[in-house]
Amino acid sequence: MSSRISRRGFLKSSVATGIVFSSPLAMPALSRASSRPVVTHGLQSGDVDMNSGMIWARTDRPAKMLVEVDTTGSFETPTRLAPINALPDTDFAAKRLLENLPSDQEIFYRVAFADLNDVNAISEPMTGRFRTAPASRRSVKFAWSGDTAGQGWGIDKDRGGMKTYATMQKHNPDFFIHSGDTIYADGPMKETVELKDGTVWKNVLIEEKTKVAETLEEYRGQWKYNLMDDNLRAFNAEVPTFFQWDDHEVVNNWSAAKDLTADDRYSEKNIHLLAARAGRAFHELTPIRYAPAEPGRIYRKIAYGPMLDIFFLDLRSYRGPNGDAMEMEMTPESRILGAEQLAWLKRELAQSRATWKVIACDMPIGLIVWDNWKDQAGAEAVANGDHGAPKGRELEFADLLRFIKTADIDNVVWLTADVHYTAAHYYNPDKAQFQDFKPFWEFVSGPIHAGTFGPNDLDMTFGPEVKYIKAPTAEQGANLPPSMGLQFFGLVDIDGQTEQLTVRLMDRDDVELHKVTLDPVRRA
Repeated sequence: MSSRISRRGFLKSSVATGIVFSSPLAMPALSRASSRPVVTHGLQSGDVDMNSGMIWARTDRPAKMLVEVDTTGSFETPTRLAPINALPDTDFAAKRLLENLPSDQEIFYRVAFADLNDVNAISEPMTGRFRTAPASRRSVKFAWSGDTAGQGWGIDKDRGGMKTYATMQKHNPDFFIHSGDTIYADGPMKETVELKDGTVWKNVLIEEKTKVAETLEEYRGQWKYNLMDDNLRAFNAEVPTFFQWDDHEVVNNWSAAKDLTADDRYSEKNIHLLAARAGRAFHELTPIRYAPAEPGRIYRKIAYGPMLDIFFLDLRSYRGPNGDAMEMEMTPESRILGAEQLAWLKRELAQSRATWKVIACDMPIGLIVWDNWKDQAGAEAVANGDHGAPKGRELEFADLLRFIKTADIDNVVWLTADVHYTAAHYYNPDKAQFQDFKPFWEFVSGPIHAGTFGPNDLDMTFGPEVKYIKAPTAEQGANLPPSMGLQFFGLVDIDGQTEQLTVRLMDRDDVELHKVTLDPVRRA
């Protein structure tokens, strides 16, 4: 977990580096502890590659973020970075890229904040760490899942909080992929929920979680709520998170055409404004990298050594309206990736020299996710439910899968979440209506800490075969609380010697539910 060192030690190390921010730091005793800034929500790191990584922290007032970096936790020879500002326009959050780091190295970073209105007031420092990606073949382990604090299930301290994060941390993964639904901005919580077993779920509450998010402050509050959990903060200080988003960061099943007219919970009906506020909060409060070419962009590639490239997709920002998805040709309305993202993905896949190409997709390909669950109507994800030749959003995926085959790209694995249960799917051209693709695996995990649902029906356009599934039974029903234990994550191990990729589907109690080992296709 994150560790605290003394403020005196932080200042002493500043002198040792020969860098002093301002002369009043020589008299720190003049400032009372109660008047100092604080690191309010722990530390985060993310988007780590061979030579760099993002770090994040937040304070409670206008302040300068002070950062030291070292390769040992003792900080005997730290590098002190130039300070950056944490100001009200970012809700006092600050993040920065640590660069020119050695590859395959444990990196320790130490953060404190200096009050801009009182340079004598320095917060207690906090320490985090991460490991950079290897430049040569060494074994890599990472985790993935999705869905945090959804369906009214928040932080119940009497039940241990968000326990799945603590379980994942025990495995000491190199990083964690959060596959989306990172918050539930559209999911207000109640103080208590009566459970079927007669016990009571008791949510920790803040004002922002008592209604749907509409203002920028309310969207920010969703993130700050999750970071109140002790398990999550401890996890963040030790494990970098690579973020993507889905719908609940804005509102359920959102697209640019989302109509909130009939939803009385929202006084702000403008989906474009809500999405803009949600996107700003997402980027302010996570350690995702900044893309100057398209500020706010989420899709990206992270190269994690010679054996692994990860391609993060965004199936929200460029989609057409949710509808029946029965278009016979690709149009702006039928798209879910968008032309530019699809072209980017093809280009990056073709250029990748990594052994394994992992596509982190925020929604599954062949599972039917209805826009209107009650009437079983409208496509919310890729599949349209007709089981026939590709139509609507399936056209982009057919185009992509055909490209992967034509370009002879091997060792592509898909990871996803969204549906609130865990499964292993094998996409078999021999069982598909569209057959012009190489067979591939898609692994589904989640929720981390939310209601459990499922299972969903399959659309056979791309021939998915269910090799494993763990979901609620009909007798158990839907929206099961985390206390019932059906909370899931996945682990991926890539062996540095054999380059085999092993996927394990796990539950909150650290039980291995299913395991698949894939041999890489090797080229001469």
